[in-house]
Amino acid sequence: MRTTGQRRIVIVTGSDTGVGKTVLTSWLTRWLRAAGVNAVALKPLCSGGREDAVALHAANGGALTLDEVNPWHLRAALAPVLAARREGRGVRLEEVIAHVRSVARRFEAVLVEGAGGLLSPLGEGVDTRNWIAELAAIPVIVVPNRLGAVNQARLVLEALPKAARARAMVVLMSQPRKDVSAQSNAKLLREFVPETDVVHLPWVGRLDAPERNRSVSAALSLLLKGLHV
Repeated sequence: MRTTGQRRIVIVTGSDTGVGKTVLTSWLTRWLRAAGVNAVALKPLCSGGREDAVALHAANGGALTLDEVNPWHLRAALAPVLAARREGRGVRLEEVIAHVRSVARRFEAVLVEGAGGLLSPLGEGVDTRNWIAELAAIPVIVVPNRLGAVNQARLVLEALPKAARARAMVVLMSQPRKDVSAQSNAKLLREFVPETDVVHLPWVGRLDAPERNRSVSAALSLLLKGLHV
């Protein structure tokens, strides 16, 4: 795989938990690696099950160990800050940032999946917004493409620091059952946040082989073009 002196850090966050962050991060990682880009995905912190980290580990094709992908696993299915308190542990912002930077020195692109939504408490006074700011990362905001998507996307964008908001992208993830708003959300969102790239990702329901679906392939290509990865 090719490597260059340039390193890109992308943080995939969302409007909530369970919105498709892992699916998107896995697809982007597989797509980049298949294209010869020396890219990996991380899930630095998770609570409850470790399935998301396992999926990203598989997408990396063995480039990292599972514990490198996910150094901090908290057992309770709660907000990470509460899960950490239960275990008498603390996950410090500086430790997470140092780990991501260490991995980034070895790869051309690093995709970092956050835990929960943008402002979900990850530690004492820490959320994904802090990760984005500290790493000067490109934020990718995942929002389910259904009624309420425009409001949710705008709220997350407003919560980002000004500099991060200027480079953010929004991905509307299609749902297995579409409602009437799914056809107009992307257009309406572009109307209200014209400075933000909005990409619509079709529903497939699989983590692997995004290249087998032309619509997904086209959406991922458009997204990666916007990310300049």
